[in-house]
Amino acid sequence: MCLFQRVMVFFLLCALQSTTFADDWPQWMGPDRASIWHEDGIVDRFPEEGLPVKWRTPVGLGYSGPAVAGGKVFVMDYQPRSGKVSNSPGGRVVLEGEERVLCFDAATGKELWKYAYDRPYRLSYPSGPRCTTTVDEDRLYALGAEGTLTCLDTETGKPLWSHELTEEYGTSSPIWGYAAHPLVDGDLLYCLAGGEGSLAVALDKRTGKEVWRSLSARSQGYCPPTMITLGGKRQLVIWHPEAIAGLDPATGKQHWSVRLEPDYDMSITAPRLAGNKLFASGIGHVGALLQLDAEKKTANILWRGTAKDALYPANSTPFVEDGMIYGVDCQSGMLIGARLADGARLWSTNAPTSGEGRRQKQATAFLVKHEDRFFLFSETGDLILAKLTPEGYEELDRFHVLEPTGECFGRAVVWNHPAFAERCMFVRNDKELVCVDLSAEDKQ
Repeated sequence: MCLFQRVMVFFLLCALQSTTFADDWPQWMGPDRASIWHEDGIVDRFPEEGLPVKWRTPVGLGYSGPAVAGGKVFVMDYQPRSGKVSNSPGGRVVLEGEERVLCFDAATGKELWKYAYDRPYRLSYPSGPRCTTTVDEDRLYALGAEGTLTCLDTETGKPLWSHELTEEYGTSSPIWGYAAHPLVDGDLLYCLAGGEGSLAVALDKRTGKEVWRSLSARSQGYCPPTMITLGGKRQLVIWHPEAIAGLDPATGKQHWSVRLEPDYDMSITAPRLAGNKLFASGIGHVGALLQLDAEKKTANILWRGTAKDALYPANSTPFVEDGMIYGVDCQSGMLIGARLADGARLWSTNAPTSGEGRRQKQATAFLVKHEDRFFLFSETGDLILAKLTPEGYEELDRFHVLEPTGECFGRAVVWNHPAFAERCMFVRNDKELVCVDLSAEDKQ
């Protein structure tokens, strides 16, 4: 190779190393459902004038967060025709209307296509779908609040197959709707269906044909199927209202099960794996750290939480790293840092949720790690940049993105998990979908 060729190769390699391709956020909590954003070139402080909003576009009702893949943003919503949206924690409200899957251009917010179907609601807190869509290559999987499971072509929105889970599995929707985000792993799609012997089901992701069904419980609960790797082998973790269990992903055969019953059947947040230890917790001070044995396929309890230790999230999954658990406690609404080894609380704060000095039940902030800091999206509609360490919470910056349009216990909230992709944050309320520019260029 001549000198000129060597120089050209050198510059090409440098260019490739310095080029960052846009990251995708193809499902709830991002790639691998790890709540980690990997893109570089992201702001480390917010500008004094605030972050630039690239676009805003109207959407309807929904708790469903956006997914971003292949330059497109996908989100579900609900357009009621009749009935009144009112929040009764213990009673179902009847609405008539359309459930929709919407697709927008990630760069401009222009609507590219929509898929809509008629779907009556009979739910508590009936403001739209709960599940974030799951994108896998050229297919999108959408699970509606009343159990309509649909596979769509991502380019056109054309339906490829669908199931009505309540009809096919002889069950009814949970009182707060189907909320367990569908999971794709390999050739299978995993979701919670319900019914006797079919709490969890695995479908062929291409055809929608059932591959296996497993487990029974009094209700589906709301916790998404979680795939973990233990000893080089995959396990599917299902937390339902009565127990948390590990299954063989290929067959649905149960390896282990531990009793773990949150109040009101509210198994919601995804269990978090740290080495061979698994942490799960929910409302009612119900939580435990399990030690898993890959060879014996067993689970043993290391500790169970009490009212004075650990933390018990309801709406947002905690983050576990470096021997710590960070998450928002349901009862107090406080962001808590607790020690994984024994559940001891090291610090707590209301700053990113309801504000210092005030406690609000089920206050919520969604945590996403980026490099050495976290982006927190608060139920107040604020995006917060902060550091979370064993020593405490350090808020670096805050920017108000959109208005809370939902309601909980008389206060206004926005309970929608954001997506981080294309060096932006995508988030919605019940009126609009917003794209906030988080690239570092020209903001320092």
